[in-house]
Amino acid sequence: MSTPPFVDLPPHTVAVQLPTAGGPLAALRATPPAGTARNGIAVLVPGYTGSKEDFIAVLAPLAEAGYEVVALDQRGQNESAGPEDPGAYTLTRLAADLADVIDGLGTDPGPGPVHVMGHSFGGLVAREHALAHPNRVRSLALLDSGPAAIPGRSAEQAKLLVAAAGFMTSAEIWAEMQKMAAAEGAPQHPDPHVRAFLQRRFENNDTGMLVGMGTSILTAADRTAELAAAGLRLLVAAGVGDDAWPVQLQKETATRLGTDLVLIEDAAHSPAAENPAATARLLADFWAQND
Repeated sequence: MSTPPFVDLPPHTVAVQLPTAGGPLAALRATPPAGTARNGIAVLVPGYTGSKEDFIAVLAPLAEAGYEVVALDQRGQNESAGPEDPGAYTLTRLAADLADVIDGLGTDPGPGPVHVMGHSFGGLVAREHALAHPNRVRSLALLDSGPAAIPGRSAEQAKLLVAAAGFMTSAEIWAEMQKMAAAEGAPQHPDPHVRAFLQRRFENNDTGMLVGMGTSILTAADRTAELAAAGLRLLVAAGVGDDAWPVQLQKETATRLGTDLVLIEDAAHSPAAENPAATARLLADFWAQND
């Protein structure tokens, strides 16, 4: 899971609730400051055990670059309520939520295309939406995301979490995770506010979401060829030290999509949290080319 560098609301940003057919989703919405030329609208979609706060450090710089930016908690994550049924967390259902959010973000006479960025599992959701509604997507950025089901050690971790969520509460899972981290000597975040947030976020996660999204990330089909044929403007990027989907696999995926993998220095699986300055510059530059 991503660890944000801070959790206080940054400048130009407010917490909002956005309607969808499946219920409201919690979000952070950043708007350009007065006097700043307004460019496009962008929606940021977090990964499996992530949340809108994964992007908190890039919101202000993106708003100052002229973009209205919305970062979501997907259904069942953190402050967004979700169904108990794990079957409600398929890529199709999650992409429908994203479509509802985007439908509500445009201006008169109707919603226009927006930039969409998906991180990790959020990239699979964003891709699903883009393939279903290519005319609604101004550009698609895939950050630390893969072509299909997550492989290797990350898959084993997801399987363990899915299994645990079948009979434990989120709070019980968090407590076990902390025991394991302590046994391994893993360092804690130095900011007590961030530590408290990480616990609160995980304990807020619906166990149905943990099972359902976990199943989706373990079974996702490879739709790279369909995306390549869709003619969308694409960015594929990853932290240079990403260890979820292997960087080489992401590079091969970018090649199949007709582009190059952009590596973000001083970052692993969560560049928006680990190197927000570079990530914000990359996104703003990419979006500016497609406005």
